[in-house]
Amino acid sequence: MTRLKSGAVGAVVALAAVAGCKSGQSTGAAGPEEKGGGGAVLTAADALPVKGRAPKTGYSRDRFGSAWADTDSNSCDTRDDILKRDLKDVKFTGGTCKVTYGLLDPDPYSGKEITYRRGRSQVDIDHVVALSDAWQKGAKYWDASKRIALANDPLNLIAVDASANRGKGDGDAATWLPPDTAYRCTYVATQVAVKKKYGLWVTSAEKAAMKKVLTGCPNQKLPSGGNPTEAPSRFTAR
Repeated sequence: MTRLKSGAVGAVVALAAVAGCKSGQSTGAAGPEEKGGGGAVLTAADALPVKGRAPKTGYSRDRFGSAWADTDSNSCDTRDDILKRDLKDVKFTGGTCKVTYGLLDPDPYSGKEITYRRGRSQVDIDHVVALSDAWQKGAKYWDASKRIALANDPLNLIAVDASANRGKGDGDAATWLPPDTAYRCTYVATQVAVKKKYGLWVTSAEKAAMKKVLTGCPNQKLPSGGNPTEAPSRFTAR
């Protein structure tokens, strides 16, 4: 993955401090929305299947289709959809799709304010559950349409500080958490939601790390929503 501005994917800011965590998530038909509570996320995390990490053999970004495919058919690519959803004071070029400027305020991973200008690498769109991590925990066995769906699902996407994102790499909750500790509950809850939605497994160390974070915020909401788990048939992957 959110403390965000409304955009093409329909998101509304919801910021709240819950048990010391910032639990805001965007809402709307194409983005995460808050449901449940009172231990719902911990229950969902505990129900995730546990297996060892499979080899990364065969992984490539191309196995998840072309980057930022317009799987929701709104005539804007997925990257611009997320920029419109997550940035403030957004400006466009040539219509209402191509985002050329905006403010990430605050960046969920670092807590900093970051200015986005198209063509500069200060803001990334992160897959909260990294595609390589997904590949090693079930996605290598999926049909291409499901992998394409995961790669473009707003539930699994968030605009973040580029340097923090690149430090994360393909880490899971056992190996990387956002530097801004106040955002960790929301971050882990989103990972749980994505893995639950797509049927991905976790390692034992990953589940332990998830539960350790979530124990500190028992009222954390479980995000839901996003796109269907199969992309339209016109999209293909290698």
